Amino acid sequence: MLDVRNAPVNVYLSAGSNIAPEQNLKMACQELASEYGELTVSSVYQNAAVGFAGEDFLNMVIGFSTLEKPELIVDRLETLHRKAHRKRQSDPFSPRTLDVDLLLYGDLVREGTPELPREDIEKYAFVLEPMAEVAPELRHPVIGLTMSQIWDDFDNDAHPMQKVEIGIA
Repeated sequence: MLDVRNAPVNVYLSAGSNIAPEQNLKMACQELASEYGELTVSSVYQNAAVGFAGEDFLNMVIGFSTLEKPELIVDRLETLHRKAHRKRQSDPFSPRTLDVDLLLYGDLVREGTPELPREDIEKYAFVLEPMAEVAPELRHPVIGLTMSQIWDDFDNDAHPMQKVEIGIA
């Protein structure tokens, strides 16, 4: 019998920035590749800030496989935030050098920190479209639809975006 407790898990992250975004997204991808090996990266999408007036964001989704537990991944993401000199604001809707969040950890569903799957997948076009791009047939572990099905049903006119080339991969 196969012992799946030590099998690699597919992990997906959202990454965004509106302060030196090209520099910070490239740094995040380099650091993650150094830590986790081969990455799956979406296109980079430019969109207006959501929830506040500010510079446009660049956003993307990053995937990789790992044996690490979600808590350790989140700790590593905090290290990336510090490396990008992110300053935490009391208002979550504010400019940022780097914002990397754990979206999915295999098909794990749980409340708490980190909450999985992250609700941003269904809430924000800048998370869902790149997620549907890199894993169109992946099923959301709660609602059971594929990422492409969720994207097809999403009101993407409410928050327009455009792909931009910045040479991440």
